[in-house]
Amino acid sequence: MSVIWLLMAVYLCAMIGIGIYAGRKEIKGAEDYLLAGRRLGPVMFAGTLAATEIGGGSSVGVAAKAYGSWGLSAGWYVTAAGVAILMVSFVAPMLRKAMATTVPEIIGRRFGTESYVIASILSVVSLVTLGGVQITATATILSVLLKMNFNTAILLSGAVVTFYTMIGGMWSVTLTDFVQFFFILIGFALAIPFALHNVGGWNWVVAHIPPEQLGFSKIGWPTILGLIVMYFTTFSTGQEAVQRYYAAKNAKTAVAGSLLCGGLMALYSFVPAILGLIALAAFPEIDANTALATVAVQLTPPWIAGIVLAAVVSATLSSASGDFLGAATVFAKDIWQQYVNKNMGDKKIMTFTRAMVLVFGMTGIIISLASKAIIPMLVFAFTMRSAGPFAAFIFGLIWKKATKSAGLISIVAGSIAGGYWQYLNEPYGIMAIIAGSLASVLAFALTTWIELALGRKPAPTAMLD
Repeated sequence: MSVIWLLMAVYLCAMIGIGIYAGRKEIKGAEDYLLAGRRLGPVMFAGTLAATEIGGGSSVGVAAKAYGSWGLSAGWYVTAAGVAILMVSFVAPMLRKAMATTVPEIIGRRFGTESYVIASILSVVSLVTLGGVQITATATILSVLLKMNFNTAILLSGAVVTFYTMIGGMWSVTLTDFVQFFFILIGFALAIPFALHNVGGWNWVVAHIPPEQLGFSKIGWPTILGLIVMYFTTFSTGQEAVQRYYAAKNAKTAVAGSLLCGGLMALYSFVPAILGLIALAAFPEIDANTALATVAVQLTPPWIAGIVLAAVVSATLSSASGDFLGAATVFAKDIWQQYVNKNMGDKKIMTFTRAMVLVFGMTGIIISLASKAIIPMLVFAFTMRSAGPFAAFIFGLIWKKATKSAGLISIVAGSIAGGYWQYLNEPYGIMAIIAGSLASVLAFALTTWIELALGRKPAPTAMLD
C-alpha cells in the first residue's frame, strides 16, 4: 500500500508543479490564461479534449454501471461520447473562426442581451455542478485507497484541482490534461491483464456473473442513440469543450484534433466496463461506486494499482479543472465584464478569473459534499446547460436568416421542456436533454419562420462572414 500512496503523492505533486510552472512561465495575459494563447496543435488539442471528457462518469461511473444494471454495454457511455466528438468536428471550423472566448458570447453576438444573460447563467451553474461531480469521483478513489473519510477525500481532491487550475489557467489545464491522458491510457491498459490473471481469467469472470451482463447492447439501441445525441448537444455547447476549440491554432487543427480525440475515446470506451465486470465477479457485495478502486487495490500489484488509481484521478481531476476554468471564464467575460465592470483590462480579467476559479472550486466542493451521485448529476448538469441554448448556439453559427427573438424563445422553451421532462422522470425512455434540445430546435425554427413571414430582419450576421 505504501507504493500506491507514494505514486499517488508524486502524481498529485506533479499536477501542482505543472500548474505553478505554467502560471510563472507561460501566462502573459488573459488570452494565455483563458485560451492558452490560441496555440494548441492537433495532438495537444486531442489530448486535452479527451482528458476533459473522459472524467468521473467515463471511468468510475462506467465501471459502476457495468457492475450494476448495464453490464458490458456500459462501455457505450464513452463510445457515444467519441462518436459525438466526431460529429462536432463538422462545426469545428466555425467554432474556431468565431474568435470567441465563451459559448454565451456567440449567442449574445447574434441574439442580444436577454439570450446572453440566460445562457451565461445556465453555463456557470451547470459547469460548477459538473466540477462538483468530478470531485466526488476523485474522492471515491482516494477514500478507498487511503482508507480516508469520504468527506475528507472530497476536501483534498477539491483543493488540489482548484489550486493548479487557479494558478496556471488553460495552459496549465492543457499540460496537465496531456500528461493525465497518457496516465489514463497506460493505467487502464495495464490493469485488465493483471486483474484477469489474479481472478483466474476471463472464463472465470463469465462463470461468476449473470449471463445478461455480457450483452453488448443490453441498455438498448434507443438509449445508445440517445447518449450520442446527448453528447453531441452537450459537447457542442459546453464551455469546457468549446473553449478548447477556441484555443486551437487554426480551423484545420480543430478538425484534426477533434477526429483524433473521437477515435481515442472510442478505443478506450469498454475498458472500465470490463473492470466493472471483474469487480462484480470477484466482489459481488461492494458499493458499485468503489468497483474500479477495489479491483485496482485487490487484484493488481501495488505499482500497477498506483498507476491505475493515478489514471482514474487523472480522468476526474482533468474534467473538474476544465469545468471550473470554463465557469470562471464565462462569469468573468460574460457577466462581470459585460454588466459590472466594462473597463476591465487584460491583467484585471486574468486576476478576476483566477479568483472565480477559487470561488467556484469551493462551491464545487460544497456540491460534492451535499450530493454523492455521479452519472445522475452529470446528466442533470448536461441538460441544464445544453437543452435550451443548443439551437441558439448551433444555428447562430450556421444560419444567416435566423432572427433575434428565435434565440431567446428557443433558450427558454428548451430549458423549460428539458427541466419538466426530467421532473417527469424521462417518460418513454427519452432523455431530458434530447426532449429539451428538440423543443429548442422546434421553437427556434418556428419563431424564425413566423418572423421572416412578418418581414422581420435576421439577427446580425457579421460573425458569420
